[in-house]
Amino acid sequence: MTRIIADISVSLDGFVTGPNPGLHNGLGDGGDALHTWAFSDDPEDRRIVSQATTRSGAVVLGRRLFDVVDGPGGWNDEVGYGAGEVGKPPFVVVTSSPPESVRLADLDWTFVTTGLADAVAAARERAEAASSDRGQDLDVVLMGGGATVGSALVAGLVDTLSLHLAPVVLGAGTPLFTGGTSRTLVQRSVIATTTATHLTYDVV
Repeated sequence: MTRIIADISVSLDGFVTGPNPGLHNGLGDGGDALHTWAFSDDPEDRRIVSQATTRSGAVVLGRRLFDVVDGPGGWNDEVGYGAGEVGKPPFVVVTSSPPESVRLADLDWTFVTTGLADAVAAARERAEAASSDRGQDLDVVLMGGGATVGSALVAGLVDTLSLHLAPVVLGAGTPLFTGGTSRTLVQRSVIATTTATHLTYDVV
């Protein structure tokens, strides 16, 4: 069964970027510390990265995050979703208007202009088709940014919340939670590594 998984790194004080995030400073001041775990040599961190990318049938992201990863200082062969892993999933971007051009033209991009729910639905179709082709269950991953993940939680679009809690206090930045509808979470796993605490919850 295809699940909708919100997967994001967050600081101890609840921020998914540091202060002053922007096109050339995607994670904000000090925000790189949020993703130390993703480049760690810790075998459990490596397993979590590999397992998540292997099960990704499609990935949803917001337009601001797309502009960062597709920008001149963004993803490349060494850095990016699933870099070093087998295959790349299709990416679905929520935006009010598609970009005129895409730098990362070798990746499969779909731009949805009719809202987050439609973007998630489009990603689910892609993930279910990939599941059928491969003969295994694949998921939709909401990778961010924070506003996209937060909005999806409020809208009831998320089945599973996967948080990578980094041992850093940023003091300011982009908050993951900004209010909205109350949601009950059921804790499924807690994995502590040398660089983060990986928390998985079912959203009910």
